[in-house]
Amino acid sequence: MVSTARSPLSPPFRQDLLIAAAGLVGGLALWALGLFNNPRPPLGGGWVLLPLAVMALAEALRRTAPSAALVLGTVALAGDLVTLSLLATIVMFSDVVYAAVLYGGPRLSRAVPPASAALTAAVTVGTLAAVRDPQALLAGIVCGLVTVGPAWTGVIVRDHRNAAAAERLRAQQTALLAEMDRVQAVTAERARMARELHDVVANHLSAIAIHATAAQSLDDRAATGDALAVIRENSVHGLAEMRRLIGLLRTAGDHEEVSAAPTLDGLDTLLSHARRHGAAGGLGFTLRDERSGGPLPAPVELAAYRIVQEALTNALKHASPGEVAVVLESPGREDGGSGGGALTVTVTSPCDRRPGPRAPGSGAGLVGMRERAELLGGSFRAGPAGAAGGTRWEVRAVLPLGDAVHGAADGGDGARRGDGA
Repeated sequence: MVSTARSPLSPPFRQDLLIAAAGLVGGLALWALGLFNNPRPPLGGGWVLLPLAVMALAEALRRTAPSAALVLGTVALAGDLVTLSLLATIVMFSDVVYAAVLYGGPRLSRAVPPASAALTAAVTVGTLAAVRDPQALLAGIVCGLVTVGPAWTGVIVRDHRNAAAAERLRAQQTALLAEMDRVQAVTAERARMARELHDVVANHLSAIAIHATAAQSLDDRAATGDALAVIRENSVHGLAEMRRLIGLLRTAGDHEEVSAAPTLDGLDTLLSHARRHGAAGGLGFTLRDERSGGPLPAPVELAAYRIVQEALTNALKHASPGEVAVVLESPGREDGGSGGGALTVTVTSPCDRRPGPRAPGSGAGLVGMRERAELLGGSFRAGPAGAAGGTRWEVRAVLPLGDAVHGAADGGDGARRGDGA
């Protein structure tokens, strides 16, 4: 249970002081009018005002110190019963019992209701044994109304308050989780957009940078004209790709125009563009496709295509003259594409010192390739590797082909994308 008890050193609540004052004034009015409950008490006269004052003090402490208030109230009630007895004192005691259950600690709130029931039973049996008259049951009924009724009312109200507090806490937690999901989804979408923009546009911008660098370093007017023509061509293609992506971002609803994702069948076209842009730098490009088995999952095809595309772009910018080799390997799968295994993508290029200026790079391409591989549960490595013809730069990605790929593409992709954002 949630306890609403406060420290005994805390000041009383203003409402409790008003309740205590009202009870005290009401008791004084009953005393002045001579309205008493016990016409033949052991103690008469003004002694009845002492329990009234103690009970008023207990009322003032009903929420600040419920345990102390209950003890004072019980003592005051016992004193009231041996004097003339005022109704105001009894009514205030019932409120003290109610407040002890509602505002007291868990142990007190659990102990008061059964104790009240036991007290009522004891009063009833004791009165019957003393007077041997059925009318003695009225004493038990009055005791129950003063103790059991307020106690169980406090239990009901406390349970409702605890349930409401639990619901508010659950609502806050739900809202917090929803906000975390929203932030994670936005972060993952931004990371995906960054990868797509880099992979789609960077190839054209790299070609522009390479040929602009060549145009600046060449004195041949014809060669400069050819470089400017390539720059214009890639600028037009890059702008077209940018407009297409911006259009996709701005279009919403059922009429959203989504372009087909590239597949490995387009690698020949990709390499032909690379050959045309790399010829001036002495680069040659080869493709060795050693795949076997059925078709690959769409997420694997897209990731492999983008990794090859970025690796070729990096080779155009940084590789020294020589051959750039693209190798695709995958084992045969008996179930036609739903089984295990992995697609291995390897792109190697010469990394000896390259003559002349190079196009600048930011390193975002390597981050994007690593993210694409890890999203599918695969691995990625990029770095120099020894070879017979000299040191070569090797990009190697292993992309699983099992059922986990579909889970990553459907549900786990968005959750894991944010890791590299």
